[in-house]
Amino acid sequence: MIEDPASRDHEDHHLQLRNLHHDDYEDVAEIMNQVYAGMGGAWDRDEFNALLARFPEGQIGMEDKGKVVAAAITLIVDYGRFGDHHSYRQITGNGTFSTHDPTGDVMYGVDVFVHPEYRDMRLGRRLYDARKELCRNLNLRAIVAGGRIPGYRDHANEISPEEYIELVKRREIRDPILSFQLANDFHVRRVIRDYIPDDDASQGFATVLQWNNIFYEDRSPPLIGEQKTNVRVGTVQWQMRRVRSLEELMQQAEFFVDAMGGYNADFVAFPELFNAPLLGFFDQGNPAEAIRGLAGYTEEIADEMQQLAVSYNINIIGGSMPVYEDQKLYNVAFLFRRDGTQERQYKLHVTPDERAYWGTVGGSSLKVFDTDVGKIGILVCYDCEFPELSRILMDKGMQILFVPYWVDTKNGYLRVRRCAQARAVENECYVAITGSVGNLPKIENADIQYSQTAVFTPADFAFPHDGVAAESTPNTEMTLIVDLDLEKLKELRNEGSVRNFRDRRLDLYRIDWLGRNEDEDRDMEGTQH
Repeated sequence: MIEDPASRDHEDHHLQLRNLHHDDYEDVAEIMNQVYAGMGGAWDRDEFNALLARFPEGQIGMEDKGKVVAAAITLIVDYGRFGDHHSYRQITGNGTFSTHDPTGDVMYGVDVFVHPEYRDMRLGRRLYDARKELCRNLNLRAIVAGGRIPGYRDHANEISPEEYIELVKRREIRDPILSFQLANDFHVRRVIRDYIPDDDASQGFATVLQWNNIFYEDRSPPLIGEQKTNVRVGTVQWQMRRVRSLEELMQQAEFFVDAMGGYNADFVAFPELFNAPLLGFFDQGNPAEAIRGLAGYTEEIADEMQQLAVSYNINIIGGSMPVYEDQKLYNVAFLFRRDGTQERQYKLHVTPDERAYWGTVGGSSLKVFDTDVGKIGILVCYDCEFPELSRILMDKGMQILFVPYWVDTKNGYLRVRRCAQARAVENECYVAITGSVGNLPKIENADIQYSQTAVFTPADFAFPHDGVAAESTPNTEMTLIVDLDLEKLKELRNEGSVRNFRDRRLDLYRIDWLGRNEDEDRDMEGTQH
């Protein structure tokens, strides 16, 4: 077998990303003289030394066996001083780099250059990634750069710069610089003239490009009470069993709240209609009357659950409970916050079974709830099977979706599970589902249950390969405890391999909420305790 020389040469490389040093000048000048042969070539040594003296952390090089073969040059600027109508000389202080401002808000990309012999090794991408990492670490709001468009010279007699840029965006034309910058998540803010007047290839034009730091914090974090980015979620796979009193039911609930609180969980989630064992107190010959009798316990249970949330310092997703008001029966999920407040999410879509046996009706409001650890949504069982609802919640900033459910068969469970997992993927959020197991003999319409509690994630490299953070043993009373990183959601929505949130074709379709929110005021009654 004959060895490929190119393959051997590639194996001989020893690449290292590092900051530039003063003694790297000769290597940098060699690259610049080749890349900018028609535009003045390299900076002089004094300019290079001034750059390193002002902002050494921002000058990044790629070394191969002791020789710098690529570099990214950056400054920090107060971008308000310059705005979008600036030139290369202005933004660099006529080559003195005196415009560098350690208290500025923007990292400015002065230059990226790669030795011609290394252009097939994608070193530019590594340098751009290093810039982004530095921008995040320094808590700067964005990277801005003036981007040359050297391919425009071949089209200048036919189309305007704006038309050229649009064609590059649509991949009808490839520009050696702009195409690369767009592929690295920069967007074009505007076109400027005379950015580098002697740049004949770009005809003097340039783009102002920007990459936004989604982790930027525009204020100093509080010393106490800073919002967490890692959220611990606990779920309860609840065993349905006959109880002799409300007190016995609440002892069972407190046991799980206590356990989750002991693990410092931020949330504990209970299933849909977890208080169904109390149905045994009522006449089973009339299921509609029995469920309305069960609704008579809801406010008392809600008060006790609210006290548990405060006492054990944990936010409780109180599954759901029947609420009877204005001669209408609703299935209502509860959020009991650990700060002493509570809110409600009415189930919007009732199943044929709920309607036939109990006469349940759907609510008409959909909410995202603010908590001390992020924005959450709650969809009760069947509601999860309607993707429009979770998309609306995502538009309102939802990060975690809770789905309390109650199903009797595995096929019913799989409908909930698979829809919930789809909601996690398409909305780039976490979804926690939990249900009940066991049986309630001699209670009409509540005979058996099936459940396998789970927490789902989006589908990308930063998450489990199957999109399942954790799942329980089927049909066994148990809990799950899962840590969820909210920062990963931010990164996914802006830099993921696919970006469902950003890539929606809102020019072609959208989802509008048409509900009159008739129960909005009613939902808010009694939310402060």
